[in-house]
Amino acid sequence: MPAAVKTAFARPRPWTEVAPRLVDVATGRKPADLVVRNGRWVNVHSGEVIPGTDLAIVEGRFAYCGPDASHAIGAGTKVVDAGGRYLVPGLCDAHMHVESGMVTVTEFCRAVIPHGTTSMFIDPHEIANVLGLEGVRLMHDEALAMPVNVHVQMPSCVPSAPGLENAGAQLTAEDVAEAMTWENIIGLGEVMNFPGVAANDPLMVAEIAATVKAGKTVGGHYASRDLGLPFHGYVAGGPEDDHEGTTVEDAIARVRQGMKAMLRLGSAWYDVATQIKAVTEQGLDPRNFILCTDDSHSGTLVQEGHMDRVVRHAIAQGLNPVTAIQMATINTAQHFRLERDLGSIAPGRLADFLIVSDLAALAIDEVYARGARLARGGRLEADIPAYDYPASAKNTVRLGKKLGADDFDIAAPEGANEVRARVIGVIENQAPTRALEADLAVEDGLVAMDRQNDVCQIALVERHRGTGGVVNGFVSGFGYVKDCAIASTVAHDSHHMIVVGTNKQDMALAANRLGEVGGGVVLFSQGRELALVEMPIAGLMSDERAEIVAEKAAALTAAMRDMGCTLNNAYMQHSLLALVVIPELRISDVGIIDVTRFEKVDLFVTE
Repeated sequence: MPAAVKTAFARPRPWTEVAPRLVDVATGRKPADLVVRNGRWVNVHSGEVIPGTDLAIVEGRFAYCGPDASHAIGAGTKVVDAGGRYLVPGLCDAHMHVESGMVTVTEFCRAVIPHGTTSMFIDPHEIANVLGLEGVRLMHDEALAMPVNVHVQMPSCVPSAPGLENAGAQLTAEDVAEAMTWENIIGLGEVMNFPGVAANDPLMVAEIAATVKAGKTVGGHYASRDLGLPFHGYVAGGPEDDHEGTTVEDAIARVRQGMKAMLRLGSAWYDVATQIKAVTEQGLDPRNFILCTDDSHSGTLVQEGHMDRVVRHAIAQGLNPVTAIQMATINTAQHFRLERDLGSIAPGRLADFLIVSDLAALAIDEVYARGARLARGGRLEADIPAYDYPASAKNTVRLGKKLGADDFDIAAPEGANEVRARVIGVIENQAPTRALEADLAVEDGLVAMDRQNDVCQIALVERHRGTGGVVNGFVSGFGYVKDCAIASTVAHDSHHMIVVGTNKQDMALAANRLGEVGGGVVLFSQGRELALVEMPIAGLMSDERAEIVAEKAAALTAAMRDMGCTLNNAYMQHSLLALVVIPELRISDVGIIDVTRFEKVDLFVTE
């Protein structure tokens, strides 16, 4: 597939091309472009904070880091006085999905740069499930145009669980091998088909082998609680990290097996506090722990932060500030074999750094990337132009028909007055769900919801091929008390449409509305549209500014709260209800899926 890169910012030249100039600046034979004086150097290699440090920068890289850079100052050198503040490496997000922010790569960067993130390792498997290899290439090329480092992992599982769902596209081992030749592909994205790896599935074996042969990193995703032989088989199969742990035992097990434990704090996943005890209480080597976000909502990015938020949270759990910074910088760079370019303030590395006035609070005053200041005082200074997506990336919501309330009817077994149904149970602030059961009444041959006990309906509407297909089920945990329905075309991982509601008329209205606008998320109540976030790019991302998207997302959150939902970031939990690779119970276009057994099950319990 030919490249179509539109570069807005000059790419940094390789170290091999600029090394002689770095040497000349370091030894005083030539002047630096920028010298930062009188800082406290947070050295993530030695674990020290070194006062009285100067940095000399040329060609977007550090040439000299030491006590006095006077020798590198010439007539054209810009000099910045750090005033005794801390010099911290730019933060790295080791695992994340841009699409979860509801915005493009460009808008994501605009939102997170003021928070100190200068390197991201993104897995665009959301757009891959809609547009296939073309979608991956679009985000790969956009990433190259950014003023910060946005490395791309090639999605490994599209669909994530073959046979249990049908995505809008399919990636092959040949696709993975091709992507490994692209300039900005850093490795294989999270290998979610953990049963396939443990069973030597030929596709998984071929994808992992192609990645290892290319000398790149294999991302992991072991979402089972079973740390027995299936886990050992998965690790033996090649994945090198994992972000699906939720307990201290999970973190310990992964590190002992030679994996990197990625601890995530996203908008709805709070997995750092429990797992960091492996370091703070059990004394494990912190070099094998990495911080990440996984999924961050646009509202979280704009209002709370990004990797700075994660580092502060880790410090609040008792971690030494320098250790926490190492977990968000050098540990990440080493894991992805990029230590010569990223993750530290040291000669030869890209000059990505932060000027910080309070280390424990990680109060970021200024953000530099490749030697250029991009943000100051929490505000973006760089002008990052919009990146246009082609028409082929839009108009991807194909319902096949106008849906009516009767499309959400659930017929009871003949003659039944009551049924026992399987119910997806939402767990606040965690990706897994519970497999619940509930006794539900039958009215006029149709199974009724039990709103008093927080059991409402969920439906998955096929939206890739226009089949008109609807799979219906039940969900509990959102707490809706009013007539309402929320629909979303962000439905990890196959990204059909998920509709959750307390009445079927609103469910139909919500689904049809997303068909009209080309995707996004919408909330209806008693026939009225209360909130809408349009996402026309693959039905996953908005083409508007991050601040605007965050405002619309905030209105959605407020409207959900008015309907009775008090969950933290309930929309994010809504969007995962079709994720058939994380236990216990999910919904897909195939039916109700028991992820503990990786098989389709009946909606009604008959045993």
